[in-house]
Amino acid sequence: MVHPHRNYNFSAGPATLPLSVLQKAQEQLLSYGETGASVMEISHRSQTFLDILDSARTRLRSLLAIPKNYQILFLQGGARLQFSMIPMNLLESSDELADYVITGSWSQKAHQEALKEATPNVVWDGATHDYDRLPQWDQLAFNPSSRYAYIVSNETIQGVQYQSCPSTAPLPLVCDASSDLLYRPLHLEQYGLLYACAQKNLGPAGVTVVIIRDDLLERSPDRLPGYLNYRLHAEQNSLYNTPPTFAIYLLDLVCQSIQETHGNLDSLHQLNQEKADLLYQILDDHPDFYTGHAQSDSRSLMNVTFQVPSENLLDRFVQEATEAGLANLKGHRSVGGVRASIYNAMPLDGVKALAEFMIDFKNRNA
Repeated sequence: MVHPHRNYNFSAGPATLPLSVLQKAQEQLLSYGETGASVMEISHRSQTFLDILDSARTRLRSLLAIPKNYQILFLQGGARLQFSMIPMNLLESSDELADYVITGSWSQKAHQEALKEATPNVVWDGATHDYDRLPQWDQLAFNPSSRYAYIVSNETIQGVQYQSCPSTAPLPLVCDASSDLLYRPLHLEQYGLLYACAQKNLGPAGVTVVIIRDDLLERSPDRLPGYLNYRLHAEQNSLYNTPPTFAIYLLDLVCQSIQETHGNLDSLHQLNQEKADLLYQILDDHPDFYTGHAQSDSRSLMNVTFQVPSENLLDRFVQEATEAGLANLKGHRSVGGVRASIYNAMPLDGVKALAEFMIDFKNRNA
């Protein structure tokens, strides 16, 4: 147990946060610095908050090595709003094409929303394989007339993830990185737009980070309602409306924690690989009891998904794990089974505790 009143939280999102971040926020909750007020109470246009906003943006730019010709926006509405904002901003009309690579539930949902705003072209759909694998990127036939290609870097429900940036598409690459941004270094120049809702790796629910290249930013048409226009948000420094101030403050603390604890994302990536290897080794060693959902070359380092032999054993697994301080391990209702979400903030000790439990549970029930 990491704290006498805290479990190891394997929730897919909102997910566990670094304990040091929660403690620092607790210390500053009633009064941030010398302000005499909480971050939740100060004006979003005060210099105090503007400094927090600038710090969060600067830390993200440093950790991800974001080039100068990309803007960082802090928005609301989560990935669901981005499903609509992307085609609304990047396409001139509903007759224009956009390519979608459907690798699981979230890319599927994004495609469904895009149908309302555009003519999305599905270049690959893993439904026939129950979304247990990713495509061979160099075999995808993108439409040269499409205005962008859309992918999800990590599908939380199925547990499949690109372990490296796909080869550059012949058109701007748009990526939903909601569940794995900051888990490893990225080559941002290979993306046109990349976004992430915060409640997996970045912070609490409420803020969505959009990283967009300047030339794509210029596509945003004036006809859009104000909040739905990327260019307007960039021009207003993400202050077009009152931003989610406390969520941005916590995001800044998370980025600071990564910098102080790991220094860079290479170190954090190694730790994430080590954590995932512990669990996948158990799946590989005991295939008659634990059945992993993802094919080995598509496995996620963020969400480890697997089945146990029966529904009765599944209920027992989840119950006994919870009693052992290993919380929120039940798989998504559409897939079932077990899902261990081991985002950045999940400590290695937590994954070791789960691995030990899995071996013990198997030995008692095989």
